[in-house]
Amino acid sequence: MVHLRASEVRQLLHNKFVVVLGDSVQRAVYKDLVLLLQKDCLLTTSQLKAKGEESFEQDELVSGGQQLPLHNGTHYREVRQFCSEHHLVRFYFLTRVYSDYLREVLEQLQAGEHAPDLVIVNSCLWDLSRYGPSSLASYLQNLERLFAHLDQALPASCLVVWNTAMPVAEHITAGVLPPKHQAWSASLRARVLEANFYSASAAGRRRFDVLDLHFHFRHAHQSRQLDGVHWNQRAHRRLTQLLLAHVADAWGVDLPRRDPVGRWVPAAPAGAAQGAERRPPAGPRSRASALPQPSAPPARRPLLPLPPSPPRPPWPPLEPCHPPPRPPAAPPLLVIPQEACSAVDCPFPPGQLSPGPFHSDAPLPTQSGLPWEGDFIFDPRPPLAPFPPPCYRPVVHRGYPRFHPRGPYAEWRQRPRPFKRKSQAHPGPRPQ
Repeated sequence: MVHLRASEVRQLLHNKFVVVLGDSVQRAVYKDLVLLLQKDCLLTTSQLKAKGEESFEQDELVSGGQQLPLHNGTHYREVRQFCSEHHLVRFYFLTRVYSDYLREVLEQLQAGEHAPDLVIVNSCLWDLSRYGPSSLASYLQNLERLFAHLDQALPASCLVVWNTAMPVAEHITAGVLPPKHQAWSASLRARVLEANFYSASAAGRRRFDVLDLHFHFRHAHQSRQLDGVHWNQRAHRRLTQLLLAHVADAWGVDLPRRDPVGRWVPAAPAGAAQGAERRPPAGPRSRASALPQPSAPPARRPLLPLPPSPPRPPWPPLEPCHPPPRPPAAPPLLVIPQEACSAVDCPFPPGQLSPGPFHSDAPLPTQSGLPWEGDFIFDPRPPLAPFPPPCYRPVVHRGYPRFHPRGPYAEWRQRPRPFKRKSQAHPGPRPQ
């Protein structure tokens, strides 16, 4: 996965209709996507906190939000839309994964002029914390209804991506959990993990794509806001990059090989406090903070000089290394052809020549006056290389034929004939 720039995101989503369905976390997903379609900037803290505003980065509030009294009830509605020459992004706020309101939304999308090309949906925290003790069972039933309706209302060319719920903190103060249900915050973490498992399984059965955000952000607790539910602008930019990389892979688009990102979001340094993320922007006109520039590495101080070490004694001089003496070469043997040797000038008479004269027990005849007497020396064979002696395995012939085990199947020409012993007609008496 790579970090896509604004120009690359515009090219990836060119002439695409994107729909985002979900809660306040998915609203931040919509905002970061709209911002990235226009400029290479991060969201500010005030933009992340804003709820139901009339306009955000040249988008418009279609219905709900500040047009009605703001509240944190289950009937809160907010529809936003960003439209440019070649891009259309729409957001619907949901407080339940499937309801009459969502059914109306899907019917509008089905009857609209443009069919959506990408649908990003998630709803979990409201379902588990606002609808009674049996909320998990009803959540599982609504999941099946949602995916069945999506499969029916959306065209086959539409890519549906189910985002799993992101991890929450042990103590939650966000508006999604009312004060009377604060006792459920301790068990909400485990219930979110369980709900993610069932929702991913249900989406997989319907052949929908699943982006496991809980897995990717399981170690990024330092990027979570103080309310225990929402996340800062850096985490949402990572989320957007993960989402776009998944979409590009599903559409078969090759992304540039640049700045690889790990499978999970690394935790922020321990010294990074949440208060630094809540600073107001530098000027009244700045609506988005610029991307952080890589800071120069801190200057390293030189190490303290070490105390002087005592002088070492000089090394003894090295002795010259002489090569080992080579073995003396064997003198060459004089070979006299048999045709040139006659009975007169041959040093050995014909009767005394034998196939192995050096292994004979008889003393060799001594002759004098030979021209090569001083050069001929009976020397043993030159030393051979120390090869290991060959190992031969004895072959034992025991006189028995090779045993071939008979199986249940044999060729018809080699079927063994049953041996039948014929009894004599008139057996004679046995010898006593």
